Amino acid sequence: MRAIVFAELGGPEVLSVAEVPKPELRPGMVLVKNHAVGVNFADTRFRQGTYAVKPRLPDTPGLEAAGTIEAVGEGVTNLRPGVRVAAFASKTYAEYCLAQAFMIIPLPDDVSFVDGAAFPIQVLTAYHLLHTAGSTGPGKSVLVHSAAGGVGLAAVQLAKIAGARVFGTVSSNAKAGLVKECGADAIINYTTDKFADEVLRLTDGRGVDLILDAVGKPTFEEGLRCLAPFGHLILYGRAGGSPDPLNVSTLSAKSQRVSGFMLPTVTRGLPDQTRESAERCFALMRDGRLRLHIGRTFPLAEAIEAHRYLESRQSTGKLVLLP
Repeated sequence: MRAIVFAELGGPEVLSVAEVPKPELRPGMVLVKNHAVGVNFADTRFRQGTYAVKPRLPDTPGLEAAGTIEAVGEGVTNLRPGVRVAAFASKTYAEYCLAQAFMIIPLPDDVSFVDGAAFPIQVLTAYHLLHTAGSTGPGKSVLVHSAAGGVGLAAVQLAKIAGARVFGTVSSNAKAGLVKECGADAIINYTTDKFADEVLRLTDGRGVDLILDAVGKPTFEEGLRCLAPFGHLILYGRAGGSPDPLNVSTLSAKSQRVSGFMLPTVTRGLPDQTRESAERCFALMRDGRLRLHIGRTFPLAEAIEAHRYLESRQSTGKLVLLP
């Protein structure tokens, strides 16, 4: 099968197309023929060797895909060949991927493969940031950093559905309109305005109850400055680098909380909750209340271009590869 591989760490140029063996089916596993593959910022860090999971060179990037089940391994009784699914997996930049059966999400007929590939990480990360790691609802406020990205756009919509007041940060005015369309109450261009000052102004000095931060070092301390009493900041990414060490005693003055989040804690540890949240989000998509924004699609062989585009910070929504 064709796959994207890299034999050394580095920039997008280390990626190339190669013929590799199809994954060998094992007990408890499902072989999926990929029709669409999600591209995530984590894939670029994996390629660089700075992600939580280190590559075993030569290796293949990718954490999610959508397609049809080709075969099921021994012991898998709830899935069958031919079923349309989305999958949490590894090495998904390929024509086929192998996933554990409990990491498979059946796709409703009205969800395309492209949307299916965009769904697992971006939508479920946003959902569980808001409702598992954190909480929100009517009378609460949420600040979503990188609001024009895949997780960000989903988080803005899901927070609004929950009844919260939502603020989003973006890197350019060109991205602001898209975030506004998704329901954000205020959009802050962090390249021209200090987002903490704007949040404090818009909240009459109180700050926000929940901050979803995928950026890290450039936003962390300013986030704490505009976090409300009893507020909660969740760090779920480090696109701008790791924050400086935190003196936790500084949180006491306003009884604030800081925590970290990675989706596999839910998908691997709480499979029933993962399925339930997926069903809720599919229902919201069916009702037209939650929309996935596909920024661009690329042929699998153009993974280099997809990574370059993602790292340029020009992209919005989700990027998807088509095998």
